[in-house]
Amino acid sequence: TVAQLPLILYRRLPNEGKERAKNHPLYHVLHDRPNRRQTSFQFREMMMGHAALRGNAYAQIVPGVDSFADQLVPLHPDRMQPEYTQAGELRYRYSLPSGHIRFFMPEQIFHLSTLSDDGLSGLSLITMARDSFGLGKATEEYGTRFFGQGARPRGLLKHPGKLKPEAIANLKESIRTEFAGVSNAHGVMVLEEGMEWVNIGLTNEDSQFLGTREFSVTEIARWFRVPPH
Repeated sequence: TVAQLPLILYRRLPNEGKERAKNHPLYHVLHDRPNRRQTSFQFREMMMGHAALRGNAYAQIVPGVDSFADQLVPLHPDRMQPEYTQAGELRYRYSLPSGHIRFFMPEQIFHLSTLSDDGLSGLSLITMARDSFGLGKATEEYGTRFFGQGARPRGLLKHPGKLKPEAIANLKESIRTEFAGVSNAHGVMVLEEGMEWVNIGLTNEDSQFLGTREFSVTEIARWFRVPPH
């Protein structure tokens, strides 16, 4: 959504008006093509994704012949570490795919960050939302087992007498064969020898299963300050 918004560089006029600054060196970089691999839309979409999820987005400012910023080349936030030198100067440590380390000075890096607690780097949304993600994953796994197995008992079979181990095993196998799985759901069970069905289970709504899933969606919307609808 942010990448779809216009990104136009303007020049202020003496009469408090404005005009497009098409001859400014940054106009083409921001509006058209930040680097040789990406369009402005692709670059901004990627930067917003990095900032929203990891808390930081980085791009190297590559100077040109006539401009201090001929390109903005993205750098992956997982490989970047802002730090202070012993002299108290800020620098950026970047781990190259080859394993080598490269250092950048602040004037070489465009750094977009979210809320920070140290003034160096933004807080990762994934890290802060770890517990919520764990709850969502656990709920998802529970739902998969719940609906996949299908024969989740919602009650018990009450027999007036005492069944032998062989009879119990046969009864279990019969129920598993006839009623397990989604395709066999809502079948009719025929009870013999005076057996009775006693309902003890809870529905999905009673166990707040669906409510938990809805809560996960609301939580994610809250992280990004997005209206739940």
